[in-house]
Amino acid sequence: MKRRSFLKKSSGLLGLSLADGFPSISAAGRKLPAAERIRIAVIGVNGRGNNLLRTFASMKDVEIAGICDVDSRVLNRRISETKKDGRHNPVGLGDFRKAIDDKNIDAIVLGTPDHWHAIPTILACMAGKDVYTEKPDSHNVIESCTMAAAATKHKRVVQMGTQARSGPHMKEANEYIARGSLGKVRYATAWESMKQGSLGHPADGPAPKEVDYDMWLGPAPKRPFNRLRFHGNWRWFFDYGTGDVGNDGVHRIDYARWALQTGLEAQGEKLPSLPRSVSASGGKLYFDDAQEWPDTLMANFDYGNCLLTYEMRIWSPYKLHDEAEGAAVYGDKGYVILANGRWRAYRHGGALVKESSGGSNLDQTSIHVRDFLDCMKTRKKPAADLATVGHPSSMLCHLANASWRSGRTLKFDPGTTSFKGDSKADRYLTRAEYRAPWKLPKISEL
Repeated sequence: MKRRSFLKKSSGLLGLSLADGFPSISAAGRKLPAAERIRIAVIGVNGRGNNLLRTFASMKDVEIAGICDVDSRVLNRRISETKKDGRHNPVGLGDFRKAIDDKNIDAIVLGTPDHWHAIPTILACMAGKDVYTEKPDSHNVIESCTMAAAATKHKRVVQMGTQARSGPHMKEANEYIARGSLGKVRYATAWESMKQGSLGHPADGPAPKEVDYDMWLGPAPKRPFNRLRFHGNWRWFFDYGTGDVGNDGVHRIDYARWALQTGLEAQGEKLPSLPRSVSASGGKLYFDDAQEWPDTLMANFDYGNCLLTYEMRIWSPYKLHDEAEGAAVYGDKGYVILANGRWRAYRHGGALVKESSGGSNLDQTSIHVRDFLDCMKTRKKPAADLATVGHPSSMLCHLANASWRSGRTLKFDPGTTSFKGDSKADRYLTRAEYRAPWKLPKISEL
């Protein structure tokens, strides 16, 4: 399907009328031969998105052709900063659909809040573009399933921003586990115990005149503007984020799931793509503030042949295994501790037998971005391929949140994308309603 035909179709899905003649981003600098350039549009460039913008801009074969943000103050700063090296000449956009509409754009990069991951990713896949999206993959279970289906059906390279998947130290740790060094593996755990602060109870107020607040809300319900539901702090509210389990927890859960999978494969077994049941408990036990997601959470993921757990305490500075945040995988002959920049292996009795350090978060991000760009050329699966890596790890976050909100153990049926025998809990699979004109395409519509 040609892109213009696609956009007319996707406009119908969204209930929109897209006019012809969007400003072309193809007027950007031509210093590299066309065959060597990958034209990128970066969408959402305030926090993590700015880090991604800088990283992509540093790659010699990348042309930053477009930058999109709903806050014109942020947008103008990023355009100015990106133009300084003389190699990029990005067009500023307030509407991400213009980047998807431009046939000269090869890929989009999403540094947006969680509630703005799914729709741009799905539409980009349908338009034949590749995608780099920040973690977790989406806002909820149904979005995650739809994104994975879109990436698979349209054969797109979609990388999720769990950059440790490209980290040399994490690969080295899994190579150690793959040799059967831990013996019979049956359990992995992940944790977060980084102390965070209170948001308080700020009053609502007018949105800054420079912000297209209606576009920022997108499919989320219409609510008054509040500065602590906006830049950065959106992640602590049901409408936009996935709590700390989706913020930092997805990284550590992915460490644990990867190591558990490796350990099982070393003994000739497989880790199921999803657990057979999920149980999570906790709540707002410490902070008295406007945050809606829990500050304390314990989640259990029962795979049948093994168990994965997650512990989150965002009010305490106490470490586990000498790591404020990390993961561990256990076998009957030893265990491995996985952290952001190092890993350690222990034998029975607690003797340290191997340890190694890795690069910084910035180093890992650069390698992860490079992996994505290389896979765009080779059409191989990237390190954190959405369908096979990003989706399964993100689903653990979404399912834990659903279990916590419903107050009971849940069994998810991927065939029907519903909870077995618990129709009341199905309301936590997705939004009650996607605010017009935004609509999440159904898998059958892809």
